[in-house]
Amino acid sequence: MATMRKHGGATIMAIMSDQFSFRIFEPDEEFLVVERKLPHWAQPGTIAFITFRTYDSMPAHVIRQWLSERTDWLHGHGVDAAASNWKEQFKQLSVNLRKEFHRRFSQRWHEELDSCHGQCVLGQTEFAQVVAASLEHFDGDRYELTNYIVMPNHVHLLAAFPDPPAMLDQCESWKHFTATRINRQLNRKGRFWQHDGFDHLVRSVEQFEYLREYIARNPIKARLQHSEYRHKSKVL
Repeated sequence: MATMRKHGGATIMAIMSDQFSFRIFEPDEEFLVVERKLPHWAQPGTIAFITFRTYDSMPAHVIRQWLSERTDWLHGHGVDAAASNWKEQFKQLSVNLRKEFHRRFSQRWHEELDSCHGQCVLGQTEFAQVVAASLEHFDGDRYELTNYIVMPNHVHLLAAFPDPPAMLDQCESWKHFTATRINRQLNRKGRFWQHDGFDHLVRSVEQFEYLREYIARNPIKARLQHSEYRHKSKVL
């Protein structure tokens, strides 16, 4: 069940399940940032948008092109992308320019994922089902999973966790279990997932609804047939 309440002048959504409640990110409360290859933010009970992808989903030449275009954009707006403090320079840009940057390069990244680089083994029903079953296994116990989509070379999901370490531990558990199972079925060894995924704490009700819609429409956007993916959306 979803309820609304006021916090710092903003409307916050709190969703109650049988096990625990989860909510939108509240910056005035304590949260954890863990630095790995990418920074990971976590806050008890807060909904996170999480993406993890197969190791071959983004070829080196695609990443180089993406980085080159990003560097050109930054230089064009007075930010030295090679400087150690480029992020501080970036923060000096207007809000609209920062939004344009994130929108443009996030969209481009996801378009490349949807282009299905690599072997795209998750496009096969039996392997997509391994991932889907793993995501659903502890739903309502270790975490609350509201939406997910298993695409041919990546996974998107919206979920909340009871405490900050739980998010990272669970993501590692999902990836380890599914990689072991799928590699065994493929009769191979080695890396299956990229080591680090992407996660983002949901900051508004509007963003939560947008991301739910994004997950639901991802197969349509990527022109997939129904049999090529696994999808779930929980009624709140």
